[in-house]
Amino acid sequence: MGIIGTILLIAFVFICVLLVLLVLAQNEEGSSGIMGSGASVAFGSHSANILTKTTCVLVVLFFVTAIGLAVLNKKPAVKADLSGAAQAVEKTAEQATSSEWWKEESK
Repeated sequence: MGIIGTILLIAFVFICVLLVLLVLAQNEEGSSGIMGSGASVAFGSHSANILTKTTCVLVVLFFVTAIGLAVLNKKPAVKADLSGAAQAVEKTAEQATSSEWWKEESK
């Protein structure tokens, strides 16, 4: 994975933890959230806008790092030469179509 992959993985885990904590801190309708009734006071009067914007930024970073990790950990496509296998299959097919296949094996 290399050094870039390790740094990206650490950033991904950090973003995931922040995102979970931020979602838990948000005050939903009727519930007090993780911070209790003082959640709106702690972040000021514009707490919904700040929390919403921060959540959007973290979600975008989450997807960017997830796609980056997927691209870095992608295995390269194997380009195998199948001409030898094709010749072996043709030879087997020719032997199977011959009417005296049992004589060829005993040689």
